[in-house]
Amino acid sequence: MTGGRTAVTADVSRLRTGSELLPAAGPLADLLLDTVHAGASLGFLESLDRTDAAEFWRDQASAVDSGLLAVWMARDAEGVTGTIGVRFGDKPNGRHRAEIVKLMVHRRARGQGLGRTLLTAAEEGATRRGARLLHLDTETGSPAERLYRAAGWERAGVIPDYAADPYGRLHPTTLYYKRTGVAGVGGGAEAIAASAGAGAAGSGTDPGTPRGGSGARTGAPYA
Repeated sequence: MTGGRTAVTADVSRLRTGSELLPAAGPLADLLLDTVHAGASLGFLESLDRTDAAEFWRDQASAVDSGLLAVWMARDAEGVTGTIGVRFGDKPNGRHRAEIVKLMVHRRARGQGLGRTLLTAAEEGATRRGARLLHLDTETGSPAERLYRAAGWERAGVIPDYAADPYGRLHPTTLYYKRTGVAGVGGGAEAIAASAGAGAAGSGTDPGTPRGGSGARTGAPYA
């Protein structure tokens, strides 16, 4: 324990191919359900069940294989404890940027610094892929905002009534961005294609994109 917090003991790894993601769909569905039932605005309502949650994750396999989505998963001795994704742009004028999506930490694993560990993994993975600008949105006033500010993210603004929480109540969202400091990296179609091919071969390059429900937020309470 450091500073009153238990150190992270979870193993964080990237699911490099769709075939790696598919077997994890069930455990990731349990994580998604736990996060939604804790009140996180992630594009789903309280009525979400395990079947639909698992189907959401299975639907991401093709995006991982295409190189548009990178997914990291954390697990400990008890199972999956967290996840995060990076969605890469596929438009010619936006391939220098990437979006942080679906940051989730299981309630039993919060307060250990896992959210920051996952965020760092995603930032570093996006930077290796050539992203020079990262962006995300999260529910205004949520504990997640403290995480992003502590990690050096800049607040860009607030959109009122952006998305409903799992219980149907509308909340504003706050937009954040972070410059990675990478210069002279195109991150264009060639980078996406190369990363997709390398990812299929199990290399360390990083693809990215959960295509979840509308108004999906990056995440909820973490630490």
